[in-house]
Amino acid sequence: MADKRGPDTHHVVPNPNGGWDVKRGGGERASGHFDTKQDATNYGRQVSRNQETELRIHNKDGRIGQSDSHGRDPNPPKG
Repeated sequence: MADKRGPDTHHVVPNPNGGWDVKRGGGERASGHFDTKQDATNYGRQVSRNQETELRIHNKDGRIGQSDSHGRDPNPPKG
């Protein structure tokens, strides 16, 4: 399965050394590092809203557990 990590996404990902990072899709450096997933998610939502990106919230195993859309949704809800 392809992991969509383009510039139109931000990711909350586990840091291998502990804690959680918020990264821009395709980026290497974290824009923020946090002790808890909740803090990282809150920051990620803020950044994602400001930049109108998709937010991908990963689980400890690295897989995407949740997705939030803050702008250019490729599959907007109908109706």
